[in-house]
Amino acid sequence: MRLTGSRAAADSSIVVDESGSRTWTLAAVAAALGLVFALDRVSGLAPVQHLYYIPIILASVRFGYRGSASAAVAILLYHLANPRVITFQYTEGDVLQIALFVGIGVAAAKLANDRRRLHRLAITDDLTGLHNLRSFEGQLRTLLRNAVVYQLPVALLVLDLDRLKSLNDTHGHLAGAEAVRSIGHLIAGCLPAGGVACRYGGDEFVIAVPDCDEQRALAFADQLRRDVNAFAPVLAGVPFPTGTLSISIGIASTTSSSTPASSQASDDRAHDDAAGEALFRAADAALYAAKAGGRNRVAVAGPAHLSEDTPQV
Repeated sequence: MRLTGSRAAADSSIVVDESGSRTWTLAAVAAALGLVFALDRVSGLAPVQHLYYIPIILASVRFGYRGSASAAVAILLYHLANPRVITFQYTEGDVLQIALFVGIGVAAAKLANDRRRLHRLAITDDLTGLHNLRSFEGQLRTLLRNAVVYQLPVALLVLDLDRLKSLNDTHGHLAGAEAVRSIGHLIAGCLPAGGVACRYGGDEFVIAVPDCDEQRALAFADQLRRDVNAFAPVLAGVPFPTGTLSISIGIASTTSSSTPASSQASDDRAHDDAAGEALFRAADAALYAAKAGGRNRVAVAGPAHLSEDTPQV
């Protein structure tokens, strides 16, 4: 899906699971510290001791302030490798070296933490804490590509808050904004494994769920609709009863006959974007069907049908 108008920027917002790489980084840091210690013990030369900076920087960048604790390990190894330092017979060079170990570790950790914080801000919607649209586009492109490769369905849910204008007009825009925030938090709390959600407009949300066919998507959407309707929000400091908020949801799936989906992998980004946009258009059309059917409903793309026992509002 490409709604932001800039395809190149979307790739930088893809978030991946890095638990495996953390293990490898930890092993690399330990190995590097051990190697530098061995060289330092043999040579005792300052140029060799400067090599301690490499694992310190690597650990600090990868693990933040926790990683800067590698500076303490480096200081300990530095003492063990140099007998005169063990007896605290420091020279000016020793003091400077130890200070640099600590300073470099802390500085690298701060820069890494700042980078991570800025990255989170760049991919996050301020109001709801969900992904923003640019980040979501990159995530959806990856989900659709994996769906083709592994022959798994992907479901897209497009939803919005019913009668937000009426809520704004009656209770003020702060109440409306808090209602939208509440919906975002409810979505975040019930996302299936691997699911990605974003707010792409004032009160419009889109959710992508991998390995999810039409029936599972319908069950998830209807449960989300029920959760929202059963929620008793506090808006602008005023408690509201259950039933105050409701959402309408449109669903499209790569298994739906109305939604064009690729049967083979493609390296063409334009093809991936077109597939995402087609899926979004189908879900958006289903959302309009849910609205037309009386709101507080779920509709599925194709021969539109509404979830059973959903009340008219």
